[in-house]
Amino acid sequence: MTRYVALLKGINVGKAKRVAMADLRAVMSGLGLADVATHLQSGNAAFTAEDPGDAVGRAIEKALLDELKLDVRVVVRTHAQLVAAVGSDPYSDIADDPAKHLLGFFSAIPDAGRVAAFEDLVKAKHVDPAVGGLHHIDRDHCYLWCPQGALKSLFGTVDWDRKLGVTVTMRNWTTALKLVEMSA
Repeated sequence: MTRYVALLKGINVGKAKRVAMADLRAVMSGLGLADVATHLQSGNAAFTAEDPGDAVGRAIEKALLDELKLDVRVVVRTHAQLVAAVGSDPYSDIADDPAKHLLGFFSAIPDAGRVAAFEDLVKAKHVDPAVGGLHHIDRDHCYLWCPQGALKSLFGTVDWDRKLGVTVTMRNWTTALKLVEMSA
C-alpha cells in the first residue's frame, strides 16, 4: 500500500467546478481508496492505495465525471515524490511569502522541445524577475517565486497546459507543506 495525494486541477476556484470535500471523499472511498482525507476546500486529497498513482488518477477522473458530472484533471504524487519536490526548492533562500511561492505538478514529464519553447517565450518577454517572477522546471514539476503575486507575474498569463502539453496544477507553498504532512 502506498500513500498518495490527488491534486485536482481547478476545483473550487471561482464559481466553476464546485465540489464539497465530503463528496470528493465519498467518490474516492467508493473507488476502494483507503484513509481518504481532504485539505480545506482545495481539491487536494491524501489516500492510500495498492494501484499505481497514474491508474488511480484516471479512476478518480472517471468517477468524478460519472458521479458528480465534473470534468477534472487529476495529478497524483506519492509522499516520497512530494518530499523530494519540496526538498529541492531552488527558491528557499529568497521566497519569504508562502502565498507567492508555488509548486506546480505536471501530469507527465513535458517534451524537451516544448520546455525549450516555453523557456524561449519567457526570455522573449524580458520581464524583470522582481515583478514577473522566477521559475524553474524540474522534470515533472516546477517552482515559482512571484514576489508581486502569481496573478501579476508573467506565469499568471501563460497557459501552462497548452505550452507544455501536459496538465499543470499549482499549489502555494503552505498547501504543498500541508500535503507532505497529510501524505505521511
